[in-house]
Amino acid sequence: MKLKLEITDIARLMQAEIAAGEKAVSVAIKDAGTGLKSAWRAQITGASLGQRLARTIRSETYPKARPSLNAAALVWSKAPVIISAHDTGPLIRSRGGLWLVIPTEAAGKGRGGKRPTPREWEARTGLTLRFIPRRNGPSLLVAEGRLNTKGRAVASRSKTGRGLTSVPIFLMIRQVRLRKRLDLARDAERAVNGLPGRIVAGWVDGKA
Repeated sequence: MKLKLEITDIARLMQAEIAAGEKAVSVAIKDAGTGLKSAWRAQITGASLGQRLARTIRSETYPKARPSLNAAALVWSKAPVIISAHDTGPLIRSRGGLWLVIPTEAAGKGRGGKRPTPREWEARTGLTLRFIPRRNGPSLLVAEGRLNTKGRAVASRSKTGRGLTSVPIFLMIRQVRLRKRLDLARDAERAVNGLPGRIVAGWVDGKA
């Protein structure tokens, strides 16, 4: 019995194998990054944190111009502080170590639609805030005024004091723990665990 082995162009075969691998890895990495971006966005909207915050999640694949066996995907947020807070559930304290001031609905909006500070609120309304300490529940900053049709505290126009009431404008608390509403690591782990199967499937399909 006579056996004969002929290798006609091993360099060409190896190059085709490498090319198939580069394409498989790059496609799998890109799909995993895009899938993770979609999963994180779905988590954010599912937690009722809004489409605007969900759209801060972005993804990018490198290198951009060519397939590579060393391809990588980056998934990130353009609002990392906010995302991280909802992902970790941190304990929040005031910078000065005194009080966290939280406006109520009666406070309305501040400049640019932001939350008003007590000083800004007093300047805008002409009312004076009064501190009321409480043992049970948050302490209060209240004002003597009335509520308008929008539920905002305003100065009373009545000379007799009719309709005048003590309106809670700000809640005063020492600290608050933000409730953990996201689990980004869960989706990231799923994306990583699914990569080998994606790469193998793409490599086989590319060779076929």
